Amino acid sequence: MDKVLLKDLKKQDKFTKFFRDWKEQQFQGEIDEQKLKEELLLLSNTIGMQEGLLIACFDYRNLNLAFFTGNVEELTGYPESMFRNKGMETSFAMIHPDDRPELFNFQKIVFEVFHSLSISERHTFQFSYTTRWVHRKTQEITWVTAKVRPYVIDEAGNFIMDLHIIIKLFTPPKLKGYDWNYSFTKDDGTKIFVSKNSPTDKEVKLTGKEREIVDLILQGKESKEISEILNISLNTVGTHRKNILRKLGAKNVGEMVKILASYDF
Repeated sequence: MDKVLLKDLKKQDKFTKFFRDWKEQQFQGEIDEQKLKEELLLLSNTIGMQEGLLIACFDYRNLNLAFFTGNVEELTGYPESMFRNKGMETSFAMIHPDDRPELFNFQKIVFEVFHSLSISERHTFQFSYTTRWVHRKTQEITWVTAKVRPYVIDEAGNFIMDLHIIIKLFTPPKLKGYDWNYSFTKDDGTKIFVSKNSPTDKEVKLTGKEREIVDLILQGKESKEISEILNISLNTVGTHRKNILRKLGAKNVGEMVKILASYDF
């Protein structure tokens, strides 16, 4: 059955056609493939591969999955051979059918935004998404979330390879389908965050004290702990948190943490 599926995937261009613009970038320069692979292996060892954690890289020169590590067969039902031979087709074949339209729409947004940025801004660009995988054999649905950034940008500013760090969500999120956001830092230092539910550029300018509080929130600190660490009153912490919520356009603390985790403040 695997050979039949693999043969079928090799013949079709069902999903990669949505990424034709990526492949048609005018790539410049050479890449040390072996060095990249060694760096990725080192990264995976540094992170420490946990249950439900995957690292993957797409190569947009040929629309292949250039690198992946983790127990993909257990998570997806697709054997590693299929990812190695037809990585992109296999990767999108396992996406829930209801999530695919938004996924393909988002990749167009990413492509257009990325190429509208200056070279230095492109190096700060990153995006996140949450989606559902459907297990090939059991049809079990698994929610995953991923943080993605360009891993290789050539001298002309083309997006050659990305780096996905994908985490299995053991508790399904309160979402109805594919969710996304992207962020980057402008040349003047302004940080921009855009999400599916807030599809316009949002400038985020935090004060020094707010940045300190953001760092502590991302460390999992509660307001009382933040108050003690920064030697400020609990009411002052509360005021700063409200201001951070307002500036991020977040409705609650959960949404605030999601935005904060999406890019480096």
